[in-house]
Amino acid sequence: MEYEVRYYFNTSKKNEIINKLKNIDGISMQKRCYEKTSQFDHPNSENSFYSKNIDGRFRIRVTKNDEISKCKISWKRRIKSTTDTEINKEEEVELNIKYEEYDNLMFIINNVLKMKSIESYERYRTIFTNDEIEIAVDEYPFGIALEIENKSNSSNPEDVVKKWVEKIGLDINESYRLSWDDKYRELCNNQGIKQYNHVTFDLPMPQVID
Repeated sequence: MEYEVRYYFNTSKKNEIINKLKNIDGISMQKRCYEKTSQFDHPNSENSFYSKNIDGRFRIRVTKNDEISKCKISWKRRIKSTTDTEINKEEEVELNIKYEEYDNLMFIINNVLKMKSIESYERYRTIFTNDEIEIAVDEYPFGIALEIENKSNSSNPEDVVKKWVEKIGLDINESYRLSWDDKYRELCNNQGIKQYNHVTFDLPMPQVID
């Protein structure tokens, strides 16, 4: 089970957020990575992951910079109790595969399993982490997301997330409870901008307004 909260900011706040995290003792900063995430649906519409009774996301993600190249399959699903408390609690299962197998994986997904390609997005991610927390600064084409996720196996996960929300100086009640695609759709609707299935940096995008 995953316990996390998420906040969105205007792109102009990136350096301010990074510098604030750098000045917090006890967490280390990892190197910035480029990520591309592709999301797929079940080939049978009766079992759609996007239906209200399932409400899940099947994702394939590549992560890379000049030092690493990784690939991961993940399943993430909101459950009935996801928003019962101040911290999002979601079902998440991840599987790492060799980056060199990415093309073969996509062939199987598209041509053998015939899963439906729904959407994809690009972002740059910078992670700050220690034994109990992972804080990700995600640069989307439409704004900055700050994600605070429990990594402790010995402490109460909700207490850990709340502790680090306070350390950063945020209000737990102002977190965004839905996923990136919900935020993107909301921004497009509010700002009258065309919504794309594949969200990339070279397309006209709405922007988070503080």
